[in-house]
Amino acid sequence: MLTRRMIAAAVFAFTIAAPALAQDKPPEKLKTVATFSILGDLVKNVGGDRVEVTTLVGPNGDAHVYSPTPADVQTISHARLVFINGLGLEGWMTRLVAAAGGNAATVTASTGVKTLRMEDENKPGHMITDPHAWQSVANAKIYVANIRDGLIKADPAGKSVYEANAKSYLAQLDDLQAEVKSAVAKIPAERRRIITTHDAFGYFGAAYGMAFISPEGVSTETEASAKDVAKIIDQIRKQKIPAVFMENISDSRLMQQIARETGAKIGGTLYSDALSKADGPAATYIDMMRNNIRQFGAALVG
Repeated sequence: MLTRRMIAAAVFAFTIAAPALAQDKPPEKLKTVATFSILGDLVKNVGGDRVEVTTLVGPNGDAHVYSPTPADVQTISHARLVFINGLGLEGWMTRLVAAAGGNAATVTASTGVKTLRMEDENKPGHMITDPHAWQSVANAKIYVANIRDGLIKADPAGKSVYEANAKSYLAQLDDLQAEVKSAVAKIPAERRRIITTHDAFGYFGAAYGMAFISPEGVSTETEASAKDVAKIIDQIRKQKIPAVFMENISDSRLMQQIARETGAKIGGTLYSDALSKADGPAATYIDMMRNNIRQFGAALVG
């Protein structure tokens, strides 16, 4: 039988232990949203265990033509931070955030990037911003710094964690930058010209000295006309462009037609606007870039 003294001792012991148990409970994760899979991976690397990341446009998805769902409205309404690429990539995002309401702050990951301009396929003579800035590793490092700063502002208590995670990941990106430059250097200069499904590799070409030609414009919403295709076929023949590449977000039939009519080699699948699924060759941003340079090397070297 329990005595009053035993009960009092048990209550006292529980009172002492309770604060310690409360302190051991992990803090609630910061709820964030990233618009597409590549950006989501960058946020996960910086946020680590302190952050819960929901990605709207998932693996192999196309952010150019994405249609938000009612579930997306709910997701954003409960988020503290929303990470977007900007540069005109997510034309649907402004309406989505307005519909969601809530108090989520928006962080534009591309802030500070030196942008490239290109002609709008739908409006000849009209220049637009190329949104695919992440295709340069140096730009991805700018994204990481913006993500880090956005997380710190929303969660000051996690400052040291976010800074340490960003520092570690930036070092990995430095190694990746060296890998990309080394891989391109092995490709003979006269063979650094390829055809891709849509115009997503302008920043890669500018950063690493390769020429990319596309039958589609900056957005996959733009379909190539018969005139455009004929022009590219003629260009391939005249310039002896060695290879055409498919992309994971695009229909491959057009590129197969071009390859048949020109004799150009069909290279492997490139990942431009989206990562692969977790069991694929481009499940992370670093894996994506490594996959792409492997594909370039296999088709163009030798």
